[in-house]
Amino acid sequence: MVNLRTTRDGRSALLAYSALDRLHTCCGDEQPWMVLPTTALSKINESHPFDRLLMDVMIPQRERRSVHA
Repeated sequence: MVNLRTTRDGRSALLAYSALDRLHTCCGDEQPWMVLPTTALSKINESHPFDRLLMDVMIPQRERRSVHA
């Protein structure tokens, strides 16, 4: 499942992480994840349009998602 975030200025963003340890550090150990080649980003954008691709963004604890949510 693709999950987009809304930026402070109202744009949609796809968050991506350059390594699994960065994902865990920035999103917590419970964050659902998948591995995709960068070439798949255009297909994702077709089905789930996003304005920005943000890399290695720290998500505040209160906004983190988990596999159980």
